[in-house]
Amino acid sequence: MQQNINIVNKKAKFKYFLNKKYIAGLVLSGSEIKSIRLKNVNLESSYCSFNNDELYVNNIIIKPYENSSQFNKNRTQIKLLLNRIELNKLKKEINNVGVTIIPYKIFINEKGIAKIEIYTSKGKKNFDKREVIKKRENKINLDRLKKNL
Repeated sequence: MQQNINIVNKKAKFKYFLNKKYIAGLVLSGSEIKSIRLKNVNLESSYCSFNNDELYVNNIIIKPYENSSQFNKNRTQIKLLLNRIELNKLKKEINNVGVTIIPYKIFINEKGIAKIEIYTSKGKKNFDKREVIKKRENKINLDRLKKNL
């Protein structure tokens, strides 16, 4: 019986307008996949970049597994597995001004393989963020009023 593992970057929807979704595989070591299964991962400051026509995710914080002597703390990049057509599409989209690739979610699929959900995104301005907060507060207040009636 396998438990459902979803590690989500909660601040991504607040900081960025998420556009197009891609699902990629990850090149991980054994101790890293064990840490992911224990949900010892932080995606908040991570981003994706191209290096020699390959896509890498940077600044993912994977805490070391308890009994692991092989864990590499100095690893800053993890290679993403996408086919060539998807990589070319991503390169074209990144060439637009202000567009970046953000990792949103790490999950384990039905076969037990770790996957990452990435989005092409554009950063929000401060007034966009304030508008989101206002909408959320208005919704909460309406729900309170409906509950009291």
